[in-house]
Order: sequence, then structure tokens, then C-alpha cells
Amino acid sequence: MVAVVWHFWLGLFLAIGAIATVLALGVGYLAKVQSMKYPKNNRSYPKKP
Repeated sequence: MVAVVWHFWLGLFLAIGAIATVLALGVGYLAKVQSMKYPKNNRSYPKKP
């Protein structure tokens, strides 16, 4: 019985970690793609005196 409970929690933590990894990769990819599409170029606006 202990092995069944242990495997349940182990599988649950591994599944949560896998989902978090996929989400982090997706967010990182989108952030990189969007930053190349819309660069933060501070020189495009004239500096105020």
C-alpha cells in the first residue's frame, strides 16, 4: 500500500514539474520572439533635456 501512495505522489510531482517546464519554455520562447519583433530601442526616442 505504501508503494502505491508513494508512486502516486511521485507521479504527481513529476507531472507538475513537466507542466511547469513546458509553460516556462513557452513563455520564454514567446518573450524572446516578441522582444525581437518589438525591440526596446531607447535611441528611437529623443532624450529630454
